[in-house]
Formats: sequence, structure tokens, C-alpha cells
Amino acid sequence: MSQAAAVLSYRIVHELPGRLRLRLPRLGAPGQGPGDLEAWMEALPGVLGVQAVRASRSLIVEFDPLTTHREAVLQRLGDYREPEPDETFDTGEESESELAPLAVSVLTLALLPLLPPPLKLGLTALKVGPTLARGLDTLVNAGVKVEVLDALAIGLSAARGEVYAATVTGLLLELGAYLERRTVRQSDRLLQRLLRPDPAPAWVERDGRLIRIPSSEVCVGDLVAVGAGEQIPIDGRVIEGLALVDQSAITGEHTPVRKEPFRRALGGSVVIEGRLRIEATEVGADTTAARVSRFIREALAKRSVSQREAERLADQRVNLTLGTAAAVYALTRDPRRVQSVFLVDYACALKLGTPIGIKSGMARAAEYGVLMRGGDAIERLAEVDTIVFDKTGTLTHSELMVTDVEVLKPKAGCSERDLLALVASIEEHASHPIANAVVQAARDRDLPHVSHGEIEYLVAHGVSAQLASGRLVIGSRHYLQSHEGFDFSPFDERIERLQSEGKTLLYVANERGPVGLIALRDTLRAETPATLARLRRLGIERLVMISGDRRAMAEALGSELGFDAIHAEVVPEDKAALVQQLQAEGARVAFVGDGVNDGPALTVADVGIAMPRGADIARATADILLMDDRLDAVADAREIAAKTMGLIRTNFRAAVGLNTAILAGAVSGRLPPLGSAVLHNGTTLGVLLNALKGVQLER
Repeated sequence: MSQAAAVLSYRIVHELPGRLRLRLPRLGAPGQGPGDLEAWMEALPGVLGVQAVRASRSLIVEFDPLTTHREAVLQRLGDYREPEPDETFDTGEESESELAPLAVSVLTLALLPLLPPPLKLGLTALKVGPTLARGLDTLVNAGVKVEVLDALAIGLSAARGEVYAATVTGLLLELGAYLERRTVRQSDRLLQRLLRPDPAPAWVERDGRLIRIPSSEVCVGDLVAVGAGEQIPIDGRVIEGLALVDQSAITGEHTPVRKEPFRRALGGSVVIEGRLRIEATEVGADTTAARVSRFIREALAKRSVSQREAERLADQRVNLTLGTAAAVYALTRDPRRVQSVFLVDYACALKLGTPIGIKSGMARAAEYGVLMRGGDAIERLAEVDTIVFDKTGTLTHSELMVTDVEVLKPKAGCSERDLLALVASIEEHASHPIANAVVQAARDRDLPHVSHGEIEYLVAHGVSAQLASGRLVIGSRHYLQSHEGFDFSPFDERIERLQSEGKTLLYVANERGPVGLIALRDTLRAETPATLARLRRLGIERLVMISGDRRAMAEALGSELGFDAIHAEVVPEDKAALVQQLQAEGARVAFVGDGVNDGPALTVADVGIAMPRGADIARATADILLMDDRLDAVADAREIAAKTMGLIRTNFRAAVGLNTAILAGAVSGRLPPLGSAVLHNGTTLGVLLNALKGVQLER
């Protein structure tokens, strides 16, 4: 057990089926913040809710007893470790000090009727003193901000001897500020699980036996055993076993996936059933979960254009409120109206509504396996009217598959199965994509291995092998015709038919001449047509496909999918130029790609979107990363971005409109100071809660 597990002692106070209440003496100590511990426990599959109470040093965990045992909950708590300094995330945890001003205000209100007038004034002065000092400090160091308006409103009441009004107004302002802070904390909690990688312990094979160690001590090359209900602690390659794995915490893919030998396993995912032995390939800070954490942390550090604009307008509205109050006093000499005006504050709803909306949008996107690099990425994607797709790896799967096996001389006694088995037996010694596809096709058909002699390679052209019946040559048409002297021209009609269907051909010949053709194709993703149609419904005006394939092949696929423009035979360095050409025509362009050569295009596009299996350079330069290998995540990202920006605009209009109406009531004298404070804080809280609620997808 880790050091942190030994430190975090606990005892069970009360227990019911599906509910545990535990006492944790160290809860609230440095490194043991309630928010961090709650997020840790909530990540356990089957946990329905967690509440950490600092005051009573207790933890309440509700879980589904049908899917999660109490022992798993206690084991999870025992595995908790204190976060390192660079792992901590400021969630603004609620503390007793935040509740103290509210308690003091309530106590002051209760005591005021019992005190003589001099003591009432003295107690009120003590209560409003911190607010006045805060307002003065803000005025001197930051200029006219909302704290100045609050100080003026409360100060006017206190100066006029309105002790009840001053105290109640202060209580309302403190309550509003407290609720705003809670709302901000809740928006941060939406992202907290992503921001802190889950350091599950690991069972590692060392010296012929299994030992349990912290995941931070696992080394590349270690063999890690993971059983049902356990979390995969590292990224790696499955060596042995078969299991269903829940990857939703990492990729957003809610359907469990099958893992078997040679498949990739992601740290942070959970084995539902089965058992795996995994060779660690990325550990610690290099795991997918850790990279997601860094990505989100960097994204939160970036302020969007909308956020900066909201802050600018909010500051302007403070001056508007102050100017309006001055005009009201000049015209009416009514200090109560001035107090009411001072209590109308646009700034909170405007300044907080936008960042909370963006955090909610980022959290919602993460639920669907989409990582947004901050508010700017959300804003720009919402404005995109053109999407450019690189064909291979985006519209299609990266892996090739065999579609046709054609025997050119059937009378020679060789069947399609014989030809595929023969070619696969030779190609299994190669490692390029075409060879892998042929070998996989033979395995899928359960074809036998054919014995052969020594193999000779000609890089980028082909391969030959000696068989009992003679020499067999496999490769490109150019290699077989120009270098080996085989003539495939009698079969041009069949060759052209296959090529017109967008297929890559592998040519086979022996000492007696051409033997056969094997056609391969990168398969179209099943969700591609529906995704493109959905993008059009979401306001995308132009869909463009870029491909390095021959024109006939590219246009056949592009026309079938309904693309507005198809660019074929495009060399890698021209992709960025095509994007820039579209931008020069006035288009706002998103580029979707996954290759090393997509980096420049991802960079120059208004929004770069990288597929999950993309090269590191593609993922490093993209604005949006897809964690789940499905194209419809692009449409999810667009819908979330558009709806998030729509929500922010709606909240902005509501904040301005409602506060303007309150200001009008205050100016006219129909709204007293207390009414102004109640309505203003209610409006602010409503806007923030609406932003926190986020958006829903219509799929």
C-alpha cells in the first residue's frame, strides 16, 4: 500500500446497503481536500455519489450494491494518495471561513433588536467595516469595480443610521457571493477528473511473482496483470488474455470494447470482465490520462475572445452604474434611490457566465470523447462554415482490407483460397500495411500456411520466394513488368475495373506468367455518410475532401459521399496551401486529419481537429483532439461548440436585459435597496446556473 494509503486512516461510522459513512481524521488537512477526495472516489465504477464534510471529518459514499461491493469502495479509499504539487487543481474548496461572514450577519440581525441605539451603530459599523475597507482597497489598487459599488451602497445605509438595511444588504451580498463561488466550484468539478490522472496501483510481474506497487513505479517493458473490476494503470499492449474494457473515462466511448493480444490498452480504463497481461509502453506522465490532464490544464489557462470581451463590457457597466447613481442623486437628492442603483451589478453575471459556460462546454465535450483546447477552440469551431477532411484515416479506417482475390488463369488449378493462402504465407514475413492486410484476410478465412523457401525482398517493389512448384513473385505492376518481365496487359480490363473502384492491387506471377490479383481498399467508416449529413444540418456550408489517391479513385468516393469539392493526387505539402486558399476566399475552415504530413494544415486552419490514432505532431498542433476513433465525434464537437456559444450569448443578453430592468426600477424609485439586491443576486445566480447546466446533444 502506498504511503498516502497508510496516512489516510478511517473508520466506518454507519453502514447501509449501498451507503457508507466513514470518519477520516485527516480530512481537510494539506493534501486531503474534500474536492480532491470526492473526485477520487467518484471515479470508481458503480459509485453514485460522494460527499466529503470537512466540519465533521466524514465521508459519505453511495454506490450500487449490484455492481460494486463495499470492499471495492474501501479498497479505493485505501489507495488514495496525496497529490503532488504539480497535480493539484484549485477547485476553490468550500471552507468554514466562507460561511463565517454569513453566520456573523445572521447573528448581527438577531442581536440588533436587543441593543440600545449606540451599540446598534457600533455593531453595524463592525459588520460593514470589512466591506468598506475592501471597496477602498479596490478603488486605490484596481479602480472602480463592483466592490466599490457594494461599499458605497452599504456605506450610505450605515451613514444614514439604517442599521437593519445595511446589515440585510450586506447579508444578501455575502449570500450572493457565496452562491457564485459554489457555482464556480461546481464548474471546476466538471473537469477535475480529467485534470488529475487516476494513479491506480499496479500488479506487476517481478522475479516470477506478482507484486503490488504504485503505478508511478511501473517501468516501460514491465508486465502488468489487470483483473475484472480493476483499473488499467498504464498505457500498453495486451500480451495475453481477453477482456471487456470500459474506456469511457478516457475516450468518452460508453460501449465496452474487446481487448485481446496485440490490442492497445489505455491507462485509466477499467476491466469489466476477463483478465489481461499488458506490456507497459507508456507510464507516468506519458500515459494517455496524463496527457489529457496536461491538455485540459493548458486549455483552462487560455482566455477566449468572448471571455475577454465580457470582462471589458462588465467593467464598462460598473462605470455605467456609478454614473447613473450620480445622475439620480443630482436630479432627486434621494439617497435610497442611489443605494438601489449601486446594488445593480452587471459585472458578476457577465464575467462569470462566459468562463463557466466554456468549462461546461469543455466538460460536455469530454463526455463525448472530444478534448477542446480552451474557449478559443470552441468559439472558432462554432463559426466554421467549411470542413476539409483528409481521406485516409478520417473518412476511412487506416487499415487496409482485402476485397477481391482474382485468379487470372483458373485452368491452372489454383483457386482463390489457394492463391490467398500462398501469398499470405510469404507476406507474413513483411511488416507493411498491404502485407498485414493479406495475412489478416487469410487468418479470417482460417487458411493453412504454405511451406516455402528463402524469401528475397526488393524494397518498395515486391518480394519473391521459392516454392516446390517454382519461383513466385509478388509486388507492384511496375516491378513485375519492368523488372521481372511479366506481361499483365491481357488483363487490363479487369485491372481497370478494380482500380476504378478505388482499390489498390497486388500482382502475383510465377515462372509460367501472371497468376492473380489481390485487391485491397481502406474501408469507409460506417458512420461517415451520416456524419457528413449531420454536419450540413449543423450549418456547415461546404465539405471538402483531400486525397493523395488517383483522381478517378478519389472522385468516385467523394461523389458517393456528396462532397462539394474533391482534391485528388494532393502531395502532403500542398494540404496547407489548399486550406489557405479557402480562407482567402472568405471561408472559416476546420481541417480534420491524422498524419505527420497534416501538421501544417492543422496549424493554418481556423480549427485543427486530430483523429485519435494520429501522429504526435498532428495531435500537438491541433486545437481539438478526438479520443474515440469515430468520425461522428467531429459532428459532436461542432454541435457542442455551436450550442455552447449560443448559451453564452443567451446568458449575456439575459444578464444585460434583466439588470437593466432592475436598474430602471431603482432609478424610478419603485425598487428599494433590498429589492434591488435580491433581484440582482437572483439574476446573477440564475445566469450562472444556466451556464453550469451546459448543453445537450440531439443525436
